[in-house]
Amino acid sequence: MNRRRPTLLAALALTAAAALTLSACGSDDDSSGDNDKIAGADTSSEPSASPSESAPAEADRPKIELPTDVTYKFEWDKTGDPVKDAVLHDAEQRIRAVDMAIAEQDSLHDAYRFYSEGEAAAGSEKYIQDFVDHKARTTGLTRYYRESVSVKGDGTASLVYCEDQSKSFNKFLDTGKTDVTGVTKDSYVIYAGTLRKNSKGVWVTERLNSERGSSKCQP
Repeated sequence: MNRRRPTLLAALALTAAAALTLSACGSDDDSSGDNDKIAGADTSSEPSASPSESAPAEADRPKIELPTDVTYKFEWDKTGDPVKDAVLHDAEQRIRAVDMAIAEQDSLHDAYRFYSEGEAAAGSEKYIQDFVDHKARTTGLTRYYRESVSVKGDGTASLVYCEDQSKSFNKFLDTGKTDVTGVTKDSYVIYAGTLRKNSKGVWVTERLNSERGSSKCQP
């Protein structure tokens, strides 16, 4: 399991996206190299406007408000396919929503639960609670890149992407101290998720697997 836990596991710093990979995933933080089960993330792409600029309007979506020191760089290209772009948009919002829940110290925050269900939501809750227990939150810049999305005929979609955690860290609320850790190959993580469009028209994440240190995500 990937986990960004303050203090003892600070060297394994993750962004909030990893919240969905706790008990829900079968990955191992000690793994390295390529994972044959996670494919399709080795196609690089140039950054473009974020899919959030063309947000789907079907549902009454929660407003995502984050501390000014929590920032992102989504290098996810618009595909030109409205369904695929909606998948990318809602995956991005899930990432932001988990960080907001951490910042507000609420492990049952409505925002991340809006964008995740089942195993993914349960994993997020446990992950956020770790931050609450340690009175900590995320800070810094996180980059997302090399995405690959496909939509299936059964109403589900798969999404593979890379995450660069080299500039994101843990910040402790009582002291204001940021635990800055060094950059290693494990600062780069590959994710493979399954999403499903619900009755509100939202692509919710149901499962998310990850592998730290994958060669497919190295700079």
